[in-house]
Amino acid sequence: MKFILGIDTSCYTTSLAGVGLDGTVLFNHQLLLDVPEGKYGLQQSEALFHHLKNLPLLTDSIRELIPDGEIAAVCASVRPRPQKDSYMPVFLFSHHIGQAVADLTGTPFYPVSHQETHIMAGLYSANGPNSSQFLALHLSGGTTELLHVTSQETGFDIKLIGNTLDLSAGQFVDRIGVAMGLPFPAGPYLEQLSLSGTGLSSITGSVKGLHVSFSGPETQGQMLIRKGEAYPEIAYAVYDLLIRVISKWILNAVSKGYTNKVLLVGGVSSSRILRQGLQERLSKRNRSIRLYYADPKLSKDNAVGTALLGLQAYQNQHIK
Repeated sequence: MKFILGIDTSCYTTSLAGVGLDGTVLFNHQLLLDVPEGKYGLQQSEALFHHLKNLPLLTDSIRELIPDGEIAAVCASVRPRPQKDSYMPVFLFSHHIGQAVADLTGTPFYPVSHQETHIMAGLYSANGPNSSQFLALHLSGGTTELLHVTSQETGFDIKLIGNTLDLSAGQFVDRIGVAMGLPFPAGPYLEQLSLSGTGLSSITGSVKGLHVSFSGPETQGQMLIRKGEAYPEIAYAVYDLLIRVISKWILNAVSKGYTNKVLLVGGVSSSRILRQGLQERLSKRNRSIRLYYADPKLSKDNAVGTALLGLQAYQNQHIK
């Protein structure tokens, strides 16, 4: 059985995936990097070391899953975004491992960006938008960007139309969560804590046109912690703020003439509370807006999107 091997090594996760030539996902393995308690992440050199340790743990089971598997091509995330000047050391690992595997197996190697991987995984699992053009909100620990996306024969043409002016949405969540003593990444734990909140505390945010800011909300959250506010109330306030800011962001984009079809990707967008809140809030303000969510497992860092991009490139090269 021939398959496309996808490799993605981000700041937080080592990911491998395999997609058959018919588009079937054969395996999808992810392993979080080990972040010490109380820290907000890892230095790039530390992350590279953890990817080295994680890779054999992920490859060990692949042969058992597909004993007759044969690599047809390798696709790897080699940069954060699809621009030539986009660079981050952690992606050197997936780039060079991917190139080495392709060389040893005599197969094509396709370099892509981490952001394209998220968008492809989102389209695959959200069953939409079924349009050649759409908006994508990339919400993660390292990125908070509003993108205008046009599908191409291979990959996407991505134009940045809005972003955060300071902290990413994921940094905001993690800094508040870690300050409460929650593990990193803090999102799932903070979301669970917020379920016991009642809305007694509030945090204000900033949306200016197509740009957002989370440094002010982070300062407010830290002040609530120092004042001894109940943690469930602070967690509730964090997600309430995210819902208000992101919904206003989307409304501003649509009001400026951008498409009303919006795909949400990235780890922050896997939050059930965020998804429900955005749906409810936007349905009251502009019912024409259509939100599409990646499967929660594929919202987070993964190599399924990487492998699917590789399949697209492989088919365009070999089936003509």
